[in-house]
Amino acid sequence: MQTQQPPPAAETDCEVAVVGAGPVGMTAAALLAARGVHVVVLEREPRTSDEPKAISIDDEALRVYQSAGLAGRLLRIIVPGTGTRYYDATGRPVFHAGSPWPFRHGYPFKNPFAQPDLERELHGHLVEAPGAEVRMSTTVTGLAGCPDGRTGLRCRQDGTTSLVRARYVLGCDGGRSTVRELLGIGMTGRSHDEVWLVADVLGDHHDQRYGMHHGDPARPHVIVPGRDGRCRYEFLLHPGEGSPGQRPDFALVRRLLAPYRDITPGQVERAVNYRFNAVVADRWRDGAVFLLGDAAHMMPPFAGQGLNSGVRDAANLAWKIADVLAGRLGESALDTYETERRPHVEATVRLSARLGRVVMTTSPRLARQRDRLIGAAMRTEHGRAYFEHMRYRPPHVYTEGLLAGEPGLAGRMIGQPRVFDTAAHRIRLLDEVLGTGWALLGVGVDPGEAAALAGPLAPAVAEVAVDDRMPSTRGHRVLVDVDGGLDAELAGYRGRVVLLRPDRFVAAAWRPAEPPALAGPLRLARRPVPEPVA
Repeated sequence: MQTQQPPPAAETDCEVAVVGAGPVGMTAAALLAARGVHVVVLEREPRTSDEPKAISIDDEALRVYQSAGLAGRLLRIIVPGTGTRYYDATGRPVFHAGSPWPFRHGYPFKNPFAQPDLERELHGHLVEAPGAEVRMSTTVTGLAGCPDGRTGLRCRQDGTTSLVRARYVLGCDGGRSTVRELLGIGMTGRSHDEVWLVADVLGDHHDQRYGMHHGDPARPHVIVPGRDGRCRYEFLLHPGEGSPGQRPDFALVRRLLAPYRDITPGQVERAVNYRFNAVVADRWRDGAVFLLGDAAHMMPPFAGQGLNSGVRDAANLAWKIADVLAGRLGESALDTYETERRPHVEATVRLSARLGRVVMTTSPRLARQRDRLIGAAMRTEHGRAYFEHMRYRPPHVYTEGLLAGEPGLAGRMIGQPRVFDTAAHRIRLLDEVLGTGWALLGVGVDPGEAAALAGPLAPAVAEVAVDDRMPSTRGHRVLVDVDGGLDAELAGYRGRVVLLRPDRFVAAAWRPAEPPALAGPLRLARRPVPEPVA
């Protein structure tokens, strides 16, 4: 997408500068702009990418886009997916991995899409968003401190140099991150020796709403159908068939696809040889500069979590920055970004690598052993649930960070069920009722008195009806379960007041007669309220 934009001013001040207009950078910018933050996005390429790299977006990520006002735009570019089907060494389907709780976050579970479509939608949203500016063809060449405490980004665009001064900088510029290199931050992990051919093709007959992982040790491969005849094929290459970064010969592409289809050169949208990485940046923050997405971590694609992990980064950090800028939280709240996100990312990287080793093994002996063990497990209720409900995935929970109260209650994400909202007299998704800020729920109890404790956070306040009984709605909003989803989400919080963060993780939960320690961490994170001047 070519963009028309005025030449940059020699100097620009903003609250947040985002380096990189890929999916993660534009997601972070959209979340910040939705919260009233002045954000400038700096991208070295002249247009959004036309390469279909990421191809799967999950329900959590779509919920994040809902909070940025983007869900409607993105629903028109996805295939509402159902998960992944795994095949054994003989090509026989052995299990279908999907969500144990469909629609838990208000969206389909795992959804194929084309990255160029996603980037166009994100870019189109940002150029229309108040407070957001996107500068294409702009290369960041340096970082420097400014006398006023901001970070200065030296930029070059069409031979013209400029300076962008920002309170915070987000490095979202990919695996070869300039921001990370300028900060001298290394990455720990390993690159995989195997080389994979990745081909995105058009005019394909596959119409399944799920990905297919074929564990054939002679040639492990993956097929992910997309919209309108698009399809992603990934094949493990044998020694001598190709090198990383090399464009594969069309004859090789045609030979590998031959068991599934015939193909012409014009139907190959992209074909490239990849060597996958499993690496994590040694630190994700340097003063006012943060790393997100591939700049902070890269993982093999076998769990489909590369892009989704980057979206989670943006979802964790954007609201914290907005709250710090608004004075609701103090600077120390930003220390919790890496504290909260790193454990889940590292566990997801390990899972992705492990799936590659197990599902995509080239050893006939190991493949037979794998198929025998999975077959035995699938004959038991526990084994079927483990594989079909993907219980091998690391749970997305926080055990430390911007949390308080009883372990096991704080740090868990609350899903987005449908609820009856007595204030609007409508059935709505939970986030549509609560908005994008903090929220205080009384689960079977009146949250009124507790609202004063969380007052500086300006939470939305509601009581949740329980036990098929309707509390009085006079003076406050009540949320009523309509299909079992709300009751299930809050079953462990009955009789408690629940403080939800803007990312919908539980910050704290307490019984009305035992008001917290609300939150040691939350209270310490807030800026002190100045004394009135006499």
